Amino acid sequence: MVLLVTGRCGSGCYYCPLSDVKRGKDVIYANETRIFDREEILAEARSIGATGTGITGGDPFHCIDRTERAVRMLKEEFGEGHHIHLYTCTVDVQNALRLEAAGLDEIRFHPRAEFWSKLDELPFRELMEKTSMRVGLELPALPDREEDLRMAIDSASSLGLDFVNLNELEFSEGNYGMMEDMGYELKDDISAAVLGSEELARKLCDTSSGIAVHYCSSSFKDSVQLRRRLIRRAERMAEEMDDITEDGTIIKGVVECEDPLEAMAMLAEDFDVPQELMRHDVQKGRLEVAAWVLEEIFDELPYRCYIVEEYPTSDRLEVERMPLV
Repeated sequence: MVLLVTGRCGSGCYYCPLSDVKRGKDVIYANETRIFDREEILAEARSIGATGTGITGGDPFHCIDRTERAVRMLKEEFGEGHHIHLYTCTVDVQNALRLEAAGLDEIRFHPRAEFWSKLDELPFRELMEKTSMRVGLELPALPDREEDLRMAIDSASSLGLDFVNLNELEFSEGNYGMMEDMGYELKDDISAAVLGSEELARKLCDTSSGIAVHYCSSSFKDSVQLRRRLIRRAERMAEEMDDITEDGTIIKGVVECEDPLEAMAMLAEDFDVPQELMRHDVQKGRLEVAAWVLEEIFDELPYRCYIVEEYPTSDRLEVERMPLV
């Protein structure tokens, strides 16, 4: 589970991918779900069978009390085996130790780019002397900052950190304007990745020594990390009428009508459609029917009918809609 505990952060990184609904705002999200109380966090974790949580922001250190409560709550609910890691821009030893005492297993620091070439000015040595957590750096592979990234990796090794993670840089809704100002370009027409980011990351992985350096591509986040989470959620929430795709999305038939309950009664009476293969979707104001059933009867119905593919998330983002004609 990805738990965003706040959208607030003091670093102001131009490449920050947060959307406008989160950036700078004191909001909480568990995956795609806006959170208002602790039980909603636990419910989201259960809905995907989460074996761990990544706590992020903004900067979780900007709301350290809330972050500490979240760590304790997750450990108390799911046990010591529920692995919790956290991302922060702030190298604060006392906050890190406080969260370790609450149950945090791993911390990934993202210092501002101006510090990449001088990490020894930050209190990493003190932290490494006092903590038993895994500690690493999490940095974007900025195509124009090769030397600074090399210095950051070398410093992480000499300071005794456990790893460095390099992420492929991406354009997003939140950073597109600023990234364009920096002269970055899209890698290709089918992704949001930045040209040159992957090449630099792979080069740094191949030439670095003394510390584990990992690379996470834009495509891996979508095709593996997100896909696995969607599949786990779909398997737990899908009903008999839903078809789950290999990507974890859900296929369903949709009947657009003024009175879904009336339409449901008509399908049951005139076409013998079982109740368990229909659902009144109150949220979207429509009747949903098993796709394979609707494909057999749509041409006899006085309604607009579609086959819809959706994410199994709280916002139920629609991926594709095909009219039945």
